[in-house]
Amino acid sequence: MKLRILVVDDEKTITDLVGIYLRNEGYDVTLAYTGADAANLILTREFDLAILDVMLPDIDGFELLRTIRADHTYPVIMLTARSAPADKIEGLSLGADDYVVKPFRPLVLVARVKAQLRRYTSYGSRDEQTSRIISINGLEINPDAHSVTVDGKPVRCTPIEYSILLYLAENRGRIVPVEDLFRAVWNEEFMQGSNNTIMVHIRHLREKSGDDAQNPRFIKNIWGVGYTIEG
Repeated sequence: MKLRILVVDDEKTITDLVGIYLRNEGYDVTLAYTGADAANLILTREFDLAILDVMLPDIDGFELLRTIRADHTYPVIMLTARSAPADKIEGLSLGADDYVVKPFRPLVLVARVKAQLRRYTSYGSRDEQTSRIISINGLEINPDAHSVTVDGKPVRCTPIEYSILLYLAENRGRIVPVEDLFRAVWNEEFMQGSNNTIMVHIRHLREKSGDDAQNPRFIKNIWGVGYTIEG
């Protein structure tokens, strides 16, 4: 079964070009040129990934991202001509998984799509050695079911959030430097601004799991070094 991708951009030339490149890779691609059309598709169809332009004439990409995150955890890549750090942080804060600045090379976007889908489709996939329930102070991670619970209550994580939590849990009792965490989860080299990206996703994890940053039950921030979950 082909993986389904939604591409939203009011610049038809860009949208169509991205669609061609993704279809050439074997994906089932749906195109939308307005925020209203995209919102309807998000509410009525199932997707495995969405690519959203931020600056749409009617409903902007951030609002579409909110709509997606209300019910879905699949990866979202934001496209924008604005490269200000504040815009990137806003997207990440709303639950975006990646951010691509225009103009971009289509092959670079395709590579980012593949990376996100690889994480999404292998969400929780581990070899037999680690394919077991990890239980830490009321937090339970089931790699087979790619599920997370706290005190028996389910926690809905995006693939990025799940990967962060699982990596920290698998390294419980050890302080994981932010550079190592970023490389392990994103499979990219640590760059300026990467720390902010991690911080945003850690904040989301804390909000979803009811973890107090001032008195953490699970994820502890070792300032200037990294993060740890004490086993």
